[in-house]
Amino acid sequence: MGVLEELKGLSSAEDVFARLGVPCDPQVLNVARLHILKRMGQYLSATPFEGWAEAEIEAACRETLARAYADFERSSPLAERVFKVLKERDPQAPPVPRAFVPLTALFEGVERT
Repeated sequence: MGVLEELKGLSSAEDVFARLGVPCDPQVLNVARLHILKRMGQYLSATPFEGWAEAEIEAACRETLARAYADFERSSPLAERVFKVLKERDPQAPPVPRAFVPLTALFEGVERT
C-alpha cells in the first residue's frame, strides 16, 4: 500500500502527523485540524505524482503537511479562509449582488380572468 492510500485510511489529524513524522503543537492542531488537512489536500492536488518513487511521494507529503501546518501556525482559520463557507462570508470581499424579481414580473404575459 502506498503512502497516499495509507494517509486516506487514517482517522485523525494526529495520525497523519504521526505517520509523516511532522511535529505539531496540540493547541494549533485543536483549533485548525480540518483547515490544515484541507490546505494540505489543496497543495497535494497540484502535484502530479505519476512516475514518482514511493519515497519521493512520502517526502512530498511530509513537506506539504509541514507547509500547511505553518500556514495556520502563523495565521488563523478565519484569516486563511480555506473552506467555502468562510470564503463566502469574507467581510473584506465586495458584496455579491443578489437578483431581485418583482412580484409583478411573475404575472407578465399571464391573462387574468
